[in-house]
Amino acid sequence: MKRLLAALLLFLALGLAAAYRERTELLDRLDLETRHRLVALISRLTARHPDTADRVAGAPRVDNPLGINTFLEQDVTLEARRRSLEMIREAGYGWIRQQFPWSSIEPVSKGGFVDRVMFVDTWAVYDSIVDLAQANDLQVIARLDTSPPWARVGNDWPFTPPDNLDDFGDFAETVARRYKGRIKHYQIWNEPNLYIEWGKRPVDPAAYVRLLAVGYERIKKVDPDAVVLAASLSPTIEESDRALNESQYLQRMYDAGAGKYFDVMSVQAYGLRNGPDDRRLDLGDVNFSRPMLVRELMVKNGDSEKPVWASEVGWNSQPDSVTAEPTFGRVSDELQARYTVRALERARTEWPWMGVMNLWFFRRPHQDEWDQPFFYFRMVDPDFAPRPVWWAVRDYAHRQGYGPR
Repeated sequence: MKRLLAALLLFLALGLAAAYRERTELLDRLDLETRHRLVALISRLTARHPDTADRVAGAPRVDNPLGINTFLEQDVTLEARRRSLEMIREAGYGWIRQQFPWSSIEPVSKGGFVDRVMFVDTWAVYDSIVDLAQANDLQVIARLDTSPPWARVGNDWPFTPPDNLDDFGDFAETVARRYKGRIKHYQIWNEPNLYIEWGKRPVDPAAYVRLLAVGYERIKKVDPDAVVLAASLSPTIEESDRALNESQYLQRMYDAGAGKYFDVMSVQAYGLRNGPDDRRLDLGDVNFSRPMLVRELMVKNGDSEKPVWASEVGWNSQPDSVTAEPTFGRVSDELQARYTVRALERARTEWPWMGVMNLWFFRRPHQDEWDQPFFYFRMVDPDFAPRPVWWAVRDYAHRQGYGPR
């Protein structure tokens, strides 16, 4: 009887899987959450189990893995930055991922740390961010990227690697020297596997490794205890010179010797149009399980002792009133809240190799971005009003014992 029941369940699962793949009218008629639950059930029964070396104790390890992306440099007042970091600390977070853009810090000339419009010290805002983070017991992941115009002659796009890699190395060393003992974690660039993030040029894993190596060596020269994160790779489905999926890009990084130049691998862990328990492992779609493919590739390349950290995590709650194409998928505020918490819990219980998970994102300071899809990842409105996802994650963090004691 048990064998018959098992056979019937397997037959049902395979039938439902085929229905999903063929996008039948029945599946399309289901509401979003029901569809996600169905895919979760099917994928739990049918998805392959990659070798992610779950028993390997990677380092560095973290006690509180909850992080969040911030745009604190865009706040015009110290009070707004202070309020942001106090809210983040109280909600149980242990980390912020904050951009330190080279193009803004050294904008006009090499060694010139003066704002080109206001003629003020460009370090001041970043000094205040670091000071306030320390005051609130928050660790900073400093994302170092962009190039100032003088370092990319003839290219007006800031997300362009510099003409001279040593110029970037000088900047990375300067940042590490200035904040030694206060910032320990540095991430070199962001999503270089996308044309738009690589100077609007063909993506080039070997060229990124050369940039990574310079950043790594110059930071470690100043602070041997610093932790260097590789750039997070966008979970794209494309395979071209404009965008290359993270598995192919990372393998080419390893082929170029990248393993010597990072302490932590980074991923993006978005759900987009899928639920947090979708366990399919398919480069043809983006779901929350994609980090497992990166981890599998690390294991194949003998890098299982390094952890994976998520640079960005989240679902988008773009409302129907915004007419722009929902580029990042669309869920309700309530689903955004529940899915985010479930994703954190799944990572905690199923992925021992996953470290810090930085939610995307805390807050944008300006309301005039309301018509842009990316705005609806925010957890707090420009006026500091928390969204449902903020309260849900806060409650989860407190249940886990994260945050202030």
